[in-house]
Amino acid sequence: MKWFKSFMEDRTGVDHLSLALLIVSLIISLIGNLLGWSWLAWFSLIPLVLFYFRSFSKNKLKRHQENVLFLKYWYPIQTKWVNQYRMFKAKRQYRYFKCKECGQSLRVPRKKGKIEITCPKCRHTFIKKT
Repeated sequence: MKWFKSFMEDRTGVDHLSLALLIVSLIISLIGNLLGWSWLAWFSLIPLVLFYFRSFSKNKLKRHQENVLFLKYWYPIQTKWVNQYRMFKAKRQYRYFKCKECGQSLRVPRKKGKIEITCPKCRHTFIKKT
């Protein structure tokens, strides 16, 4: 184990982009195996090779820049998925409305009857049944 630690000492290691490449490789491989397309299984080796290349690279600055660029596009997608999941989980306790003025998503408790909702962002008020 000591030799591996010394081997990885000046290397990049695994970051978000590397993990994404590994997951893409696994998904492509699974789809190829399920559909019986052997060429797709071979195609899955491309992201896997990139994963290993990034993990063992010594050019930390370049790999960091690539990871930052990936995260710039990944975080908005991840945030949208997480918000949709939270809204789905809280569907029994809360109702969600969009402000017609600014588009802000507003959460109000369920089963309160007709209530006046004030948007905290633009102060627009409207009445809705919860």
